[in-house]
Amino acid sequence: MITVETLFSGSSGNCTLIRTEKTAVLVDAGKNCKAVTAGLEMLGMSLSDLSAVFVTHEHRDHISALDVMMRRRSIPIHITSLSAPELCRGRSAGEAAVVHPGLLYEVQVGDLTVRSFPLPHDSAGHVGYMFADAAGDTAGLATDMGYATMDAYNHLRHCRTVVLEANHDLDMLRMGPYPFPLKQRILSRGGHLSNVDCAGLCRGLAGGHTERIILAHLSHENNTPEIAYQTVRTALDREGYTGFALSVARRDCPGCVALSCSEAEQRPRWDCREELLYDQM
Repeated sequence: MITVETLFSGSSGNCTLIRTEKTAVLVDAGKNCKAVTAGLEMLGMSLSDLSAVFVTHEHRDHISALDVMMRRRSIPIHITSLSAPELCRGRSAGEAAVVHPGLLYEVQVGDLTVRSFPLPHDSAGHVGYMFADAAGDTAGLATDMGYATMDAYNHLRHCRTVVLEANHDLDMLRMGPYPFPLKQRILSRGGHLSNVDCAGLCRGLAGGHTERIILAHLSHENNTPEIAYQTVRTALDREGYTGFALSVARRDCPGCVALSCSEAEQRPRWDCREELLYDQM
């Protein structure tokens, strides 16, 4: 079975651990090496346990820890050729890079089969990922996308567990403190997925093979875990998916959720420490 745990999630840094009993990989490594190492330790892991890192795109909140990480332990970093130049500015990260020529590629890492698929974002070459283990369990990740594409849906609908972006509440963003050009960028087709658009995609996924969705990459300024959760939960309930497993990834607490459909899990996890960082989109 594939286990999916976010180390941290948000515009200050993103990192997700995907593991089976035999294989462990990261999707992205933002923040810094110290934060990634500490997050792995909280989950009983270390850098030496990792078989690979899969990069979604070259923005700093997804790659900033990688160069220092590779100085400590060289691990293959899978990245598209369009995103690779920014990563390769760091010598150690560049030497560890496994560069794929297109946005669609497939590799085998241990007992995990990893497939990429394109996502719309204002980066050089942005992808999401789908993971499958030898027993047929599946997981997918799609964040930093301006809108929900049919291609993304067709990949994610095969996944039992999905990490999906719910970046902003439309009213909070429009009425919030960000300058107008930044608001335009976030709302554009190369920006970030709103709670409403995320809810629409979740309704489709809940009707297929997906059993669990983790809402991620929430804006600190333009969203809250409660608003994101309730927007998606309400949409699912209207379609009759009242028992569907939905949770919200915490910003800085490896393996923890801010909200989930289980009240027994929800209350103690609110006590986890959360580092307050200004959200740079």
